[in-house]
Amino acid sequence: MAAETVTSTDRLRRARFAVAAVFCVHGSVTGSFATRIPWIQEHAGVSAGQLGLALAFPALGASLAMPLAGTVSHRFGARTALRGLLALWTLALTLPSLAPNVWGLCGALLVYGATAGMSDVAMNALGVETENRLGRSIMSSLHGMWSVGALLGSAAGTVAAHLGGDARLHHLIAALVLTALGLVFCQGVLDVRSTPEEEAPPRFSLPPRSALIIGAIGFCGVFAEGASLDWSAVYLRDELGSSAGLAAASTTAFALTMAVARLVGDRVVDRFGAVRTVRVGGAVATLGGVLVVLAPHAAVAMAGFGLIGLGIAVVVPLAFAAAGRSGPNPSQAIAGVATITYTSGLIAPSAIGGIADATSLVFSFGLVTLLALGLVLGAGVLRTGGRETASSTPAPAPARSTGPVGRDAGPVG
Repeated sequence: MAAETVTSTDRLRRARFAVAAVFCVHGSVTGSFATRIPWIQEHAGVSAGQLGLALAFPALGASLAMPLAGTVSHRFGARTALRGLLALWTLALTLPSLAPNVWGLCGALLVYGATAGMSDVAMNALGVETENRLGRSIMSSLHGMWSVGALLGSAAGTVAAHLGGDARLHHLIAALVLTALGLVFCQGVLDVRSTPEEEAPPRFSLPPRSALIIGAIGFCGVFAEGASLDWSAVYLRDELGSSAGLAAASTTAFALTMAVARLVGDRVVDRFGAVRTVRVGGAVATLGGVLVVLAPHAAVAMAGFGLIGLGIAVVVPLAFAAAGRSGPNPSQAIAGVATITYTSGLIAPSAIGGIADATSLVFSFGLVTLLALGLVLGAGVLRTGGRETASSTPAPAPARSTGPVGRDAGPVG
């Protein structure tokens, strides 16, 4: 019996590292694409306004396709579904650079977003299932690995852009490499399958109420993240008169703060629980927002942006984890939360710009500060259906799953 428990624990540990690697691959696609947007814009001959229109299509595609992820997982099993959806996402990286005009770019980005969203839901559902079986928090570090992947992909893209490489060739090579890595890593994740008596989830349905409530917390966190990533450099330059180099450094510092905080966030969550962690994080982010709004010079504003990143880093991972434990259909709940957070990430940059045009960037980040305060007030919803702290001993995998698609089909790997 003891040997069986050890073997089960070892399989779960391997599954945990495998799903972390999948998150890294997923993030690498985003980083690879983002760095070549200027090349894609020039190649497609689109204006700044047309590019802004096209960049709304990934979120649209994701929102439309994410509800399908549960159906795919139910039919084919979690491992096979993730393998196929992740491969579609990595291969979709090649499409935007091939677009000849704005309409081609919109279509390419619609497919790009749809495959991103479905694979996002599938990997988060497996991440939640792995976390539940281990009996300790791992979602924060999984999202930290996504951030690491995004940094790696953007670093490779920066080198390719610096060398003047054609984005079509760059993205083809990146897609082939990432597809191969994804197929290898997917072999190690949990193979969870639905039981014959389980009813297939609906192809399209409104998210459950629990997902809407949890999604509101995710909305606050992602809005603050998107606003800070896209506008921190502009804030330092326009409001505080900083140099271009220092302004750009603030964005990089914010992204690194987010990544590091997510990588170490699981230990904090295991010790203090999700609700307390988000409440304290919201208070830290609120303090950061106050520093940004009241900053007399760049150093104070950069410290404020750093505190915002530190405070909101674990919000989205914990929102996904809470959604996965909030009802009988985790994939549907996770898809609902993912749709809300994707929407928040889409509207945040333009909302901040619109408010700034009507008032000022200082007023815009006053709104960000209020949303950070909302994390303090609403953190209690993350208690839904889940444990507040993990047990000290990892639990062996049960024969019957509480996860996204039913039961474990067999050994991992």
